[in-house]
Amino acid sequence: MKAKDLRGLSNQELNEKMEELNKQLMELQFKRHSGVEKPHLFKQFRRDIARIKSIMGQKQEVESEKR
Repeated sequence: MKAKDLRGLSNQELNEKMEELNKQLMELQFKRHSGVEKPHLFKQFRRDIARIKSIMGQKQEVESEKR
């Protein structure tokens, strides 16, 4: 997921995307014990969640500067 694509989303859409990624990450953690086929997804999901949080913070800064 690219940051450029995420910047075009609204805050509500970003929240929904983050919730979805958190659910997928939790499911992966449960599957870890049974042998995950794609362990690289842990890193990818964590980075995507962090990327979304960063963009949300940047949007809040811009909104607070406008006030």
